[in-house]
Amino acid sequence: MAKQKTEFRCSECGWTSVKWAGRCGECQAWGSLEESAGTTKEVKPLRLNESQAARPITEIETQGTRTSPTMVGEFDRVLGGGLVPGAAILISGEPGVGKSTLLLEVASRVAKSGKKVLYVSAEESASQVKLRAERTGAISPNLYLAAETDLATVLGQIEAVNPELFIVDSVQTVASSDIDGVAGMPAQVREVAANLIRTAKQNSIPMLLVGHVTKDGSIAGPRTLEHLVDVVCHFEGDRQTSLRFIRTLKNRFGPTDEVGCFELTGEGILEVSDPSSLFVSGSENPVSGTCITVTVEGRRALIAEVQALVVHSTSPQPRRVTNGVDPSRVAMLLAVLERRAGMSLSDKDVYVSTVGGVKITEPAADLAIAIAIASALKDKPVNFKVAAFGEISLAGEIRGVSNLSQRTQEAIRLGHPEVIGEKGQLISQALRRAIS
Repeated sequence: MAKQKTEFRCSECGWTSVKWAGRCGECQAWGSLEESAGTTKEVKPLRLNESQAARPITEIETQGTRTSPTMVGEFDRVLGGGLVPGAAILISGEPGVGKSTLLLEVASRVAKSGKKVLYVSAEESASQVKLRAERTGAISPNLYLAAETDLATVLGQIEAVNPELFIVDSVQTVASSDIDGVAGMPAQVREVAANLIRTAKQNSIPMLLVGHVTKDGSIAGPRTLEHLVDVVCHFEGDRQTSLRFIRTLKNRFGPTDEVGCFELTGEGILEVSDPSSLFVSGSENPVSGTCITVTVEGRRALIAEVQALVVHSTSPQPRRVTNGVDPSRVAMLLAVLERRAGMSLSDKDVYVSTVGGVKITEPAADLAIAIAIASALKDKPVNFKVAAFGEISLAGEIRGVSNLSQRTQEAIRLGHPEVIGEKGQLISQALRRAIS
């Protein structure tokens, strides 16, 4: 007989506990555990037929799972080559960043290649989507539009059209009548995503889902949503600029550190295949407080310019303002410069920023940041031919970085043949070499 038991389930992520707690142990949400009655019973093994039996991995066929390009090169780079049949791809981003514009461009290019594409809009009407498609030149007879918010109707549209790619914008606005609650609730999002993913995998159709984000930048809904999908991409960009970046946070079919660059214009979204020139100021006259570095995003080397400004502080606590770089990393570099290079920075306001809105997260940019700060402090410009990359230790030594040859080739290609950052060199020696 089934044994009755009481358990507590999180309404946000589905995590269960045998006793009540004020905070979920999985998603850390407060007050989300609700009492539910569960049953435990013995599950008997099922007799398998020949098609269900496990086979050696060497006998598994993979011909039907090859990637197919979307004709959007930067998007294919992020996905690891293109779309895999049956793959579920979730794209998140802030409102107005350009998610729908990007996916409409992907849909139109795939449709123009001869494949049938279904675009389901749960936020706009079909006429509104067509207006945007006319403005961006995304009209194709193989692109089918549907404005639906009911899950059963969406599944019916997929069955009727039988597309080779379908897009749902967005998963938080689609609801199922079989589940209590309004669209966007954790239970609704979980049910909608599970049914759409099941349909995609059963029919070997790649699927693109749009996901909303909360005010702190995380994907709205239960964390189960990110576990269910195969790829999680985040579309980001500064509202003040037209540059947009798409990064992979999870990818079962490729790398998770690639980045794709786009430019959002009035005519649609354009690929930026060589974005290095966008992240350099291009000033003809040498200015103090600037230094060129090369960062590696996945397999791509990107050149970036770090700028610094050092002024005398009038407050007892000097300001440390950063934009595009890690503030804790900058604080550590200021301590190293003061202790190992003899620079007085404790009574100075220090501002460090990158050009073009690029974000640098890797420690290889330590040397460029240190050189830019030293150049601003001494008011001496760095030679334009210099490019610096290297991690700085607390002992004041420069550590080696990965992809050294790739970084060097990219710096030379863009006119910076003098590279600084030899492994084992002291920070004081590097500063003297850069600022002469």
